[in-house]
Amino acid sequence: MSSAEAATGTGKLLPLLRQRIRRDGPLRLDAYLRLCLSHPEHGYWHTAPAIGAGGDFITAPEISQAFGEIIGLWAAATWQRLGQPTAMRLIELGPGRGTLMHDGLRAAALVPKFLAAVSVHLIEISPALRQQQRQRLASLATPAITWHATLTDVPAGPAIVIGNEFLDALPIRQLVFAADGAWRERTVELNAEAGLQFGLGEVVAFQGQPPPRPGDVAEIRSGEDELLEVLQRRQQPLLALFIDYGPAELGYGDSLQAVRRHAYVDPLSHPGEADLTAHVQFAAFANKARAAGFVTHGPMPQAEFFGRLGMAERAARLMAASPAWAQQIETGVQRLLAPSGMGGRFKVLIVRSPQLATPEPFAQCA
Repeated sequence: MSSAEAATGTGKLLPLLRQRIRRDGPLRLDAYLRLCLSHPEHGYWHTAPAIGAGGDFITAPEISQAFGEIIGLWAAATWQRLGQPTAMRLIELGPGRGTLMHDGLRAAALVPKFLAAVSVHLIEISPALRQQQRQRLASLATPAITWHATLTDVPAGPAIVIGNEFLDALPIRQLVFAADGAWRERTVELNAEAGLQFGLGEVVAFQGQPPPRPGDVAEIRSGEDELLEVLQRRQQPLLALFIDYGPAELGYGDSLQAVRRHAYVDPLSHPGEADLTAHVQFAAFANKARAAGFVTHGPMPQAEFFGRLGMAERAARLMAASPAWAQQIETGVQRLLAPSGMGGRFKVLIVRSPQLATPEPFAQCA
């Protein structure tokens, strides 16, 4: 991974990173990522427009309204399978511009009792994105919508949790299997020109599977552990739907990536000005969820998940109702379902309380 661009990086966060590294020494990778993404003044999520054609990347809800509509109808059907509780929390982690929730609630209006039972809780730290979400959701009369900085702030009660491209944004650590046969912490340090570069820090006790070779990179996601602990503490029955990209099986690899203005850049080159993510290790996350007492389903390819829930049929109805937009609707849905593209690269994992019934479409596979 190169740091050639990093010496020329600009922005208000870079001087602060230099100052901290000079004072405290090299940063562990997860500390660097937290500062870049969440610094209260200069972090990416506090300053960047991020999502959409004028931002840095585009997400599935922005590609087709059918994405959010299917999730909204799935949530209503899941509520019915849970016994139609009269006070249900519908929680979205990192709701972007509010597009998924807007389309989902609009579609879920087909089940009025569901809308009457749910309160919506959006977990968002970005003031700029909160404002976009409020504007996007302002046209919806019901249900009540509340914003929170953390999931722990959501009131107790049965819950359906939605996390679309949320797990990939959680900070990670990276361990590198060095030539001396030890795992060493990957760090961010200063080079001779006061730019940022990667380095190797202390030896870390870590048992990797399969047996590693020199140069292998293991990624550790403590943010997933924290999320599962919060879900576990809620105690009331819950079901969480996660949609993200990454491998289904365990393995090694450096998956850290940075996107700026719809192009990949060096992760060290624009601190605080680029979206930083890493691939989700679905098998590892599912193992941790089961160890925390949950039942898991998946991962299932996005194409199969939405195919079983009728996305193609939904798109056909939208095309018939809006012939002028038919080509755009078809193109968007094809992009989401293409097995060689997003349909295969993105996967769906469900985590649920053990007393709950198997949700769709996994119930179809039982």
